[in-house]
Amino acid sequence: MQKPVVNVMVKAARSAGNLILRHMNKLDSLSVFEKSKQDYASEVDSQAEAEIIRELRRAFPDYAILGEESGAMGSGRYTFVIDPLDGTSNFLRGFPHFCVSIALCEGGEPTHGVIFDPLRNELFTASRGAGAVLNDKKIRIGERKDLNGAMLITGFPPRERARLAPHLDTLRTVLGEAEDIRRTGSAALDLAYVACGRADAYFEAGVKPWDIAAGILLVREAGGRVCDFRGASDRLLMSGQIVAGNLKISETLQKAIVSSNYAAAFSV
Repeated sequence: MQKPVVNVMVKAARSAGNLILRHMNKLDSLSVFEKSKQDYASEVDSQAEAEIIRELRRAFPDYAILGEESGAMGSGRYTFVIDPLDGTSNFLRGFPHFCVSIALCEGGEPTHGVIFDPLRNELFTASRGAGAVLNDKKIRIGERKDLNGAMLITGFPPRERARLAPHLDTLRTVLGEAEDIRRTGSAALDLAYVACGRADAYFEAGVKPWDIAAGILLVREAGGRVCDFRGASDRLLMSGQIVAGNLKISETLQKAIVSSNYAAAFSV
């Protein structure tokens, strides 16, 4: 049985997802603005976030909120971390891969997480110590023992292009063994897919807390490991880097990131 707070988070995510779907057939008329270079948002992002906040505030008026569009509101032990539309660029192009992501964090660590893909009606949920679930079915991370034949996911955020060379060196290194690499455009769904075994591992830099908070918990509760490029597992939400997979493949991938000097690029 889901925790009461997760039920509220699910209701908020579904409400935002329905709003997003209602705008799918009128993409040409949306107001779109550039938050930073090649980083776009639309009125749908802000409307979906407002919908989520309204639902969460109704049940938990004293909890702090960190939203991608609204920023930080309030302070305290508990904070809802919200990405109302992860994969905005996909959405604005009609590319069918995006989601709503909501996490509840306590002391900077995610304790409950919800990721909702409204197009596929796939609902990923997790609570610390209670496992991870996809549409009421328990999920477990993949069992691949090394990079041989692995399906990996990464991303190329515009704000990280200055470190593109060592990133590409890492890809060259891992593709010596891995089957392939995907770039989907939604960090939250990337982590959800790792958690349920659709992909073997994921790594990316330039991620924000709202991109990864719920997904971190999903991977952990599905039996996986999440760390930064140096292998540290604490303060991940603020590190801007992430490696996720099962215990063996995440370690192998993290070491490949170090050996290709991608990790060192963040010390310069």
